[in-house]
Amino acid sequence: MLASAPTPYADINDVLALLLARQRALLGEQLVGLYLYGSLATGDFDRASSDIDFVAATTVTLDATAVAALRAVHAEIAASGGAWGRRLEGAYLPLAALRRDEPARCWHPFLSETTPFGMAELGMDWVINRSILREHGVVVYGPAPATLIDPVTPAELTAAVRVLLRDEWRSFGDGKDAQHAQRYWQAFAVLTMCRALYALDHAEIISKPAAAQWAERQLPPEWTPLIRRALAWRHDKQPDTPAPPETLRFIQYALGRAQV
Repeated sequence: MLASAPTPYADINDVLALLLARQRALLGEQLVGLYLYGSLATGDFDRASSDIDFVAATTVTLDATAVAALRAVHAEIAASGGAWGRRLEGAYLPLAALRRDEPARCWHPFLSETTPFGMAELGMDWVINRSILREHGVVVYGPAPATLIDPVTPAELTAAVRVLLRDEWRSFGDGKDAQHAQRYWQAFAVLTMCRALYALDHAEIISKPAAAQWAERQLPPEWTPLIRRALAWRHDKQPDTPAPPETLRFIQYALGRAQV
């Protein structure tokens, strides 16, 4: 049964009710729980840009037949669930994979706005996602997520942040990608760096706006105008060509602070 109003948004709750009904009809007792992580859990959900980030916990690794049936379920929801039906992003994880980080990454059913439903290898960001899910996850159905997930240690969390900065952000400092001139991308980059720096200092993931407020107080004042501009540009699709150099410098500054 769907938790009573798991989110403050009636239209999102409607999509979650549809998703849960289809999952329970298909998976039966194999479905342990359905949970929300991401911005709906950390408190910086934005209807204009956020996704519905979910994890479905299952008793076993789903076989090819179940994966194919879930692919059809998500195609149906994308077609009939309105805008939110197309903005579901999440994974189906067996309890063993959900409980702790796996040294050898395994492939699990996954989908996003840009990734069609199918098997995907979950990366280092899932250490962070598991931490958010355990500490702040929203229950749509099932037991409390903390009962299913081992604590993520501070060392594990900060190591994951450093790996993501090294692997996903180092190359963004060259300013060659045209997308990086978009104001909303620059806002995303600056606020992501604020959250990463907070996580490195406190071994905790907080919302981007909260991390920006912390960064204004704690980082050198030269970055304050950039951080405030990022908060104002979160939905601004106008280009700046070339990308303002201070955005690229801030990324390099964060990488330097992380020593990656």
